[in-house]
Parts: sequence; structure tokens; C-alpha cells
Amino acid sequence: MSGVSVKGVELMSRGLLVLLVLLAPRNGNTHPQCLDYKPPFQPREPLVFCKEYAKFGCCDLEKDDKISQNFYKIMDYFDYLGYVTCAKYIRTILCQECSPYSAHLYDAEDANTPMRELPGLCRGYCSDFWHQCRYTISLLTDNNATVGIEEDRNKFCNFLELKDREYCYPNVLSDDKLNANLGDVRADPEGCLQLCLQEVANGLRNPVAMVHADDGTHRFFVAEQLGYVWAYLANGSRIDRPFLNLTKAVLTSPWAGDERGFLCMALHPRFTVVRKAYVYYSVSVKKEERIRISEFTLSTDDMNQLDHSSERTILEVVEPASNHNGGQLLFGHDGYLYIFIGDGGRAGDPFGKFGNSQNKSTLLGKVLRLDVDNNDDMDPYSIPSDNPFLGEKDSLPEIYAYGVRNMWRCSIDRGDPITGQGHGRLFCGDVGQNKFEEVDLIVKGGNYGWRAKEGFSCYDNRLCRNSSLDDILPIFAYPHKLGKSVTGGYIYRGCQMPNLNGLYIFGDFMSGRLMSLKENQSTGKWEYKEICMGKGQTCRFPKLINSYYKYIISFAEDEAGELYFLATGAPSASARAGVIYKIVDPSRRAPPGKCSFKPTLVKIKGKLIHFHPTEEFVIDKKSMTTAVPTTTARTTATTTLRTPPTTKRSTTTRPTYRPPTATLKASAKPATTRATVKLSTMRATIKPATTRATVKPSTMRATIKPLTTRVTVKPSTMRATIKPLTTRATVKPAATPSNPTSMQQRPTGTATPALTTSWRQVVTARPGHATTLSRQRMSLSYTRPTVTPKPRPRLTTGARRPSPPTARPLTRPQPHDTVRPPPLGDTTNRPQTTPRPMYCTASTKPTTQRPNFTLSKVQDKLLKGQSDKIDRSTRNRFNKKDRGSQPGKQRRRKHRAGSVRLISAEQLSDRGRVEIYIRGEWGTVCDDLFNSKAATVVCQQLGFPVALRVAKRAELGGGSGSILLDDVECEGTERTLLDCKRAKVGKHNCAHDEDVGVVCGYHHDEDK
Repeated sequence: MSGVSVKGVELMSRGLLVLLVLLAPRNGNTHPQCLDYKPPFQPREPLVFCKEYAKFGCCDLEKDDKISQNFYKIMDYFDYLGYVTCAKYIRTILCQECSPYSAHLYDAEDANTPMRELPGLCRGYCSDFWHQCRYTISLLTDNNATVGIEEDRNKFCNFLELKDREYCYPNVLSDDKLNANLGDVRADPEGCLQLCLQEVANGLRNPVAMVHADDGTHRFFVAEQLGYVWAYLANGSRIDRPFLNLTKAVLTSPWAGDERGFLCMALHPRFTVVRKAYVYYSVSVKKEERIRISEFTLSTDDMNQLDHSSERTILEVVEPASNHNGGQLLFGHDGYLYIFIGDGGRAGDPFGKFGNSQNKSTLLGKVLRLDVDNNDDMDPYSIPSDNPFLGEKDSLPEIYAYGVRNMWRCSIDRGDPITGQGHGRLFCGDVGQNKFEEVDLIVKGGNYGWRAKEGFSCYDNRLCRNSSLDDILPIFAYPHKLGKSVTGGYIYRGCQMPNLNGLYIFGDFMSGRLMSLKENQSTGKWEYKEICMGKGQTCRFPKLINSYYKYIISFAEDEAGELYFLATGAPSASARAGVIYKIVDPSRRAPPGKCSFKPTLVKIKGKLIHFHPTEEFVIDKKSMTTAVPTTTARTTATTTLRTPPTTKRSTTTRPTYRPPTATLKASAKPATTRATVKLSTMRATIKPATTRATVKPSTMRATIKPLTTRVTVKPSTMRATIKPLTTRATVKPAATPSNPTSMQQRPTGTATPALTTSWRQVVTARPGHATTLSRQRMSLSYTRPTVTPKPRPRLTTGARRPSPPTARPLTRPQPHDTVRPPPLGDTTNRPQTTPRPMYCTASTKPTTQRPNFTLSKVQDKLLKGQSDKIDRSTRNRFNKKDRGSQPGKQRRRKHRAGSVRLISAEQLSDRGRVEIYIRGEWGTVCDDLFNSKAATVVCQQLGFPVALRVAKRAELGGGSGSILLDDVECEGTERTLLDCKRAKVGKHNCAHDEDVGVVCGYHHDEDK
């Protein structure tokens, strides 16, 4: 008996575990979203009718009033008793359009599936609704499917129920975990703020700066390190002629990490009147490297181009080394031009007794402030009268602050839009030496400590102990385990994302980490939080992405105060790998209409190059797949993402190659029929990414109806439901699918008939969705049924149903003198009911792969003096057919020593983790010294002429067996890796998180 008891307890515990897993909350499966596919908001004015959503939801006062009018229009069909009984249900159902989870309640989160006409209810609430007011459903929807279901509670609630018990109404309001911090910026369990991005521009060569003219046009100008500056319109289009072209004068090179080049541009704060621009770039004069700050005037013929002949040199500073060039220009709110210059280069500021930064007789390692107004007929600039060292002996009057090392990207705080707090503050990121990166708040006359201090710690102990140092400490400093080259950012003061107001957002060039600081008003200290890309469905909004290129070069804000950052996949002035991203908070948006603007007209000379995003939107990442006719098959299509090794969170994920899915087509045709096909034990649901089909041959009947008929096929115990707007069903016998491999899966089990259904859908854009909807047509095969038309039952005014104890609407509206309970809102001038959402279908948008670059260790050391980690992901296995194999014969392949293969999860032949066959076993190769030449040897062994990329740090997946090779150095002409210079077989100083991978191809530009 004891054995039986133990076994029974074990079975019960397993069953309980499965039940707990099935009933576990799935908070990651949905997110607050409105029916216009945008985040919820707080209305500018309090709601009157749907008051429960007055603080946070999807309705403004105008929409609230429309819902109120619709409510009273419906309630005109009720007498007093019916009004009292059913008003609460009608009001609740109508007000779900205002719920912050309305997109989920209406099944509108996925643009590829039909949207519900009524919100999804919980089973218990639906049963109460059925008992009290079942006949009111025909007043809430025009759907013919509601005819005849009022008498059957199961059918009634099957139509209204939302199967997700956490997110159906009213459970969605009572889930404390779901509604905790609703509307705040989402954070993961480690406190990392989850934000999203929108791609704004691409194909740029090291975009170093982005500025706006503040002239009402909402143009922005993007500078490339080579010396080009491009003008972009508010809609993202680029003018084909450059705003400025200094490529012949700029000193730079294509090698990765070169700090010289065109570094910054600033437009005069009164650009519409003064029409001047100022630029900061590297130049060579008689083989002497210099920093040059020049002034240009806007062309009289073209408002989108500077007059190249108008250049006037404002200032030149000799650079003793090629690094630490600084590179920031900006105008303060005082109207003066601020210039940020590096300490002269090399390491540790070795110039002079105390270094350049502490020496006020040189401009190196300083923040300068100049007055460039009214300089047309006099010197290029004058000294502001309140500059702190004006008149001080042995100090240059241009200096505003000193003791800086190499400030990279500074910004002026616009101030809180309501209180003005913080207005005019100057923030800078100062790149560190060996241990710390820092963010400084620049003040007049301030000494920022370099080279005595680095961050909060001492660098030069002798100078650090000097009591006269009197340095200003940074507001924040972080160690090199978080990043090795800070990129200063901005305080967000835009309109569209109120949650981010007052948040200082910045990043790190080397690690690709996005970070934020928030000032504690009570203590004055700055609190740090990391920023990561939204996970799960957090970024499932139109046009949003959750990946970016690693090397964060600069930050920017547009004319409206929205925040951007500029990044690249290859930090070379010649690589077109630069992208501009807009930072988006998916948790809350501004109320509709609050942030709208109309750009002033821009006269264009030349052509416009329209913007085409290359990233795959998060909302499109679920691929659409036709159901495969198998007995038990269930397939799920996913997109593999690459994650960076430098952070534990997914900050720089990139979409990788995805095998082609089944072709989807459609043609638009007016809706005329609706069909329901029921087959034996089969449920076929056409959804993106996940499909399941089960088919058994049996005797079947189908009913094809015109608009006034309903189609139902009920053979034996089989059921499948396909509900497009218009259906044309043809059934023909088929033993097996003719080409199952085209569905990316082979049928298993016994042979089954193929299902072919062809339908045409009316494609209607959903409210507020700006994406293009394509027409689709899908085909399946199944046995032809007998078609028997069947007239739909009609309801006549004389017919009476049995009288259950439920409120029933009247057949016509009551007169205006009907007694009504106190109104829930204004009922005057009630217009027609607002249009209800229509079914629509959208196809997956084709995506273009972005450029994909990986630097060798030698190149990467040039960036910051140390090797850097590259992104991780998984790739596919290479399966090569045995030579000389004969059909029908199974024989074991004999591998030669030095044979290689590529291993990854998706089984693509052109990429994966490198494994080599030595001494009878397969093992991995370490990435130490492994470069593009070694990758070429691997790819040519596998039949590919070129190697597109080397993937280090187990980016394409780590192995679990032996590590066979390390320190591999090839010339590119060897037959195998064993012929290259390397360590002894099996001798290594690495782990599997350093396994190397390669991406092979046929053309060098294939992976771009």
C-alpha cells in the first residue's frame, strides 16, 4: 500500500505542477495599448462618462462624449426597468475602448489578426450579462453571428469571452501585479528601464553630430566624420545635395577609431536672421595637425546649403597628438559660443609640469566661451565681459572652465516645460583614462580635476594632494567594467514622452550601454538607472524596434525636444553603417493633439531621397506561416536575435537571417459570404507565427451562402473554423501534400488529405495605423463537400421567443418623454453611433538586412587601447552531403583531420560556430588572434569564396565539447586551420564563451 500511495502522491504532484504552470500569470504576453496602436495617456481634461479611466487610459474628452452619446442612443430602446437592469452592462462594455488594455480586450495588438467588435469578457461576467440582458447584444454590434445565440449561454459567451483570464474584463482591473505602476516607465526585475527605438536615418558614415535650426521647419542636419553635412526634412527625407562638404579639407582616415575628422557643427541661435553656422574639424597645415573652428554663411540662393566660399576661421589650436581632439560646439542660452577642446592627446596628459588641462596659459583641456555676434567688420570673436579669467595673469581670457580631459558630447538643459527648473545647465561627458568615465555639470570658472583626478579617485597622487586644487567632482562616474568611453547625452524635455521629463540619458561608445541619471530633488544627488531595450511585447507598437548598433557616437535632440542617438556598426569614417535612432517610451504618451506641430515650408532645390527603414519592426517579427497538413504538427516561427556580450541585457540585438516562409497573397473583394467549415477532430487557426492543423478524411458537407445565408459544415466530430471577411471554399480529395517542404516542415504520421481553401479579404486600415496593409491570399486543400444552400432564419416583429427572466430592448426607441434614470452624461444633440472597428488583415513587411560588421582585435584595440566584446547570437548548422553517396545507401562519413563545420540552431549553411575535426572528435576554436584571414580559410573549405564576418565571444553560440585550437593566425591561403600558425592541439587559455564563429558568403557586400 505504501508503494501505491507514494506513486499516487507523485502523480498528483506532477499534475498540480502542470496546473500551476498553466495558470501562472503571463504578464509578458500583453502590454497597455490603445486601439490606435499607441500607448495610453492621461487626458488633458477629466472624463465625464467613463470616469474610471480619467487618470490613465485611451480616451480624451471628445471620445468620452461620443461613447456617452452612443450609450444613450442604445438606451432609448429600453423601458425604465430595462434601463435600470442593463445600463451598467452597456456602459461597461462601451467604456472598454477607454481601457489602457483596450487593444488586448479587442484583440487588436496583432495587426495581422481580425479585431473584435466587442471587448473580451470573463466567463463569469458574461454569464451574468447573459442572464440579465442577453438580448441587448444585437444593439452593440451589427455582426450577424449574434443572431440566434441569445438563447444558448455557451454560444453567447463563446462569442464574447476572452480566453486569457488575466486580461479579460473585469479581471484586468483587479490584477494587482498587472496594474502596479501602470503608466510608469517599465523596468525589468533588475531595475533596468525598458525603452524602445524608432529608426530615423541610416546608411551614414560615422554620424558624429545632429543639430536643428530652431526655425520652425523642424529640419535636422547630420554631420559625417568625413566632412559631409546632410539636411533632412521633418518627414525623414534627405536632400540629395549636402548642406556642407568639407571632405577635401578635413583630416581623417578610414581606420577604425580615428578621432580626427569633422567633429561638430552648431547653428547660430538666431539662424533665421543671422544665417551663420560654425564647424569644428581637424586639419593639417604644413604637416602640423590642428583643430579649426570656422564660420560659414547660409547661401543666398538655397536655404538648404551653406556658401562654401564664405568660410572664415574663428580659431585654430595646434594638436600635439592625433587623439583627444575634443570636438563639441554649442551655443548657450546666454548667446555665447562654447568650445570644448581635449588635453592634446597621448596618455596621462604628459605635457608640462602639471599637464595642459591644469595650465591656463594654453587652450588645450579647456572649455572656451566666445562672443561671435557683430563680427562682420572686426575680429572673428570677442571675449565676453564676464569670462572668469579675463584679466588674470598668465591665463587666456577665452577660458570658461578647465581641468577637462577629452569632453565628448555636451548639451544645454532646456528646463522643465512647466516650472523652468534646470534651465541653462550645461552637461558634459568626459572620457576617462584607465579606470573611470564621468559626467560633469559645467559651471563658470570650474576646475574639473584632470590630471590630478579621474572621476572621484586620484590619478596623479602628487597633484591630488595639492590643497589648492579646489576641483569640482562629477555628478556621476562609472568604472570601466560598465564602459570605457562615455558619450554625453541630454536631459529629456520633449513633449511626446512625459515619463522621461528630467531624465538625463547618455551612453558609452565602447560597451554600447545606454544609461540614465535622475536628480533627487530633496538630496540633490543623481540616481543611476540603466536603460535596456523593451522585452516581450513591450515594443509591439507600429514602427518601433528594440535593437541598435553598438558604437554610440553621439546624442541629439530635435526642434521639439525629442531625443535621439547616433550609432554605428563599424566605427570607420568610410563605413556606411551609421543609424540614427529616436528614443521612445512605450509606457505612456502625451494626450492626442498636445504635441502636434506643422512645419513651415522648406523650399527644395534638387531631389529628395525618401527614408526607408532597414530594421525589422517588433510588431512584424512574428512571421506568417500557412498551416501544414499533418496529423499532429504544430510549428512556431520565430526570429533569432543577436545580443551583445558586454551587457547582460539585450541592448544591441540585431535581427539575423530568416529562412523564407510560405508566400502569402490576397486580393480585395467586397464581402459577400461568411463560411464555417467543421472537419473531424481538427482545429485549423490561421495566425501568424503559430499554426496547427489536423485533418482526417471523412464524409463532409459544406454550405456556401450569399450575404443572407450562413455556411456550416458538420461532419462526424470534426471542426475547423476559418473566418475571413469573404470566403470561397473548394474541397478536393488529396492523399498527401504535393510539396510539404515548401511549408518548412515535413508531414508526420499517416498520410492525410491536403487542405486547400482560397479566400479574398477586404483590407481595411485600423484606426490610426500608418502602416501599409497588403492583400493576402492563402490556399489549403481538403476533400470536396456537398454544397447545400440554407436560408438564414429571419426575425419578424410578430414572432415571440420564450420569455426568460432577462431584460429585452424594445423594438423601437421610446418617445422623448420616456421616464429615464438620472443621466450618466450629457444627452443633448446625440449624433449617429460612431463607426465600429472593422476586420482587417495586414501582411508581414519585408525587411532588409542591415549592415553587419565585426572588427578584428587589432582594429578594435585602436578604439580604446583594449580589445572589445562583440554581440552574441546563434546561427545555423552546415550539413554537407557525402561525396559519392548513392541513393538508398546509408554509409558513415569519414572526416579528415582539419575538416570544419558551422554549428547553430537555425541550420543555415553560411554561418555558425566553427568546429574542427581532429583526432577523431569535433571541437571548437577560440577567438584569440582569429581574424578575417582565418575565417576565409574556413569558408573556402566549405565552398564559399569569401568570409563576410568574424563573430567572436561565442556570438553565434558556445560549444560544450572539447576546445581544440587556440591562437590561430592564418595568411588566408592555407588549406585548413591546421596549416596555420597556432597553439598545440588541445592547448588553450580560453572557455566556451570565447568560441569563434564565421559568416560566409559569395560577395563581400552580401551581409550589408
